[in-house]
Parts: sequence; C-alpha cells; structure tokens
Amino acid sequence: MARRVAEELGRLYVDSGSLYRAVTWRTLEDGGSGEDPAAVTRSLEKCRPEFFADGNRVGFRLGGRLLDRELRTERINRHVSPVAAQTAVRQRVVAWLRGLSGFGKLVMEGRDIGTAVFPGARHKFYLDASPAERARRRHREISEGGPCGEEVHKVGLALQRRDKIDSTRKKDPLRVAPDAVVVDSTDLTIDEVVNSIIETVRRNEC
Repeated sequence: MARRVAEELGRLYVDSGSLYRAVTWRTLEDGGSGEDPAAVTRSLEKCRPEFFADGNRVGFRLGGRLLDRELRTERINRHVSPVAAQTAVRQRVVAWLRGLSGFGKLVMEGRDIGTAVFPGARHKFYLDASPAERARRRHREISEGGPCGEEVHKVGLALQRRDKIDSTRKKDPLRVAPDAVVVDSTDLTIDEVVNSIIETVRRNEC
C-alpha cells in the first residue's frame, strides 16, 4: 500500500523494516543470534548500506550485495524483533533513514516513522487491522517468497510476540503518533486504503 501511495504521489518509497532485517541477516550470516546483543553489535559495525534511487523507491546494497527474498524468510522473521529492539541498532537505523531525506520527498513505511524518525512529518498514517486479518496477510506474504512451514494461527502468534517486543522496548516503543490518521484496513481493499490516504494528503495540501 505504501508503495502504491508513493507511486501515485510521485514520491520515493522507503521500507524502513528492510534495514532492520538486513542487520538481522548480517548477524545470522556471521553465526550470531538475534538474542545475543554482543553478536548483533559486532555485525552492526559491518553494516554500511549504500543507498540509491531505483525507479520510485530507495534501495540499498549491503557489502555490494542486493538483498531481497533473503530478508523475508521465516528465520529472519523470528529474529528481527529482538535485533530491532536493541538501542544501538535503532539509533543507527534511524540515522540512516533520516539521511534519506536528501533524496527528496518520501513515503516511508515502518513502525516508528512518525514517532522517532520523522516526528515532524506533515502526513502520518497508522495502518491497522484485526489480528486474524494481519495473520492471513503475513502468511500470504511469506508464502509468496516460498513454501511457508507455519499455519496461519502460528503466524498470528508470532505477530503477537513481535508486537509485544516492539511495544515494550525501551528505545522508541511502538505507539500511535498523537497526530496520525488511524486507518483500520481490516475490511478494506488495497485500492480503498490507497485512495483514502491519497485523498487525505491532497486535501491537506490544498
């Protein structure tokens, strides 16, 4: 949905979560664990993403390598929340994300964009959905990257664990920005959500 909004508005799309996933991938590739802060810190120091504009999005290379499906595996899903909860990781990623403003106007997707990364952003949207619908969507997303070994309800439990970690972490906990527009997308199509956001942005910019 965020990619669609960016395309419609002529702005660059940024998936902030891919950076946390990249740090997680580097940690696991180095033989570490997302639960081991020292291992995560060592791997974080090796992460120097090279950002570039690619069509209507901002992409990056890590060590000269483009990462795609490697960041969407079940293994990454299991480790990314404890990695992203570490203060050193959050500080580094927030700095990277803020630096992307040099590319121009952005549509940035992530769990703390409106509260930690760009708290002064003019437009903020908080997309939500019922737990059951979120589980179905995540299961479908995982399945598109390859066979999914988890049932939908287990994917839902993993989402609940991630939400708990993200909402109780010390640094930049998950919360709704006071001035964000909350969109419950449970019973909405992608087109309906995208059109609602675009209409709100254009109305406020008139």
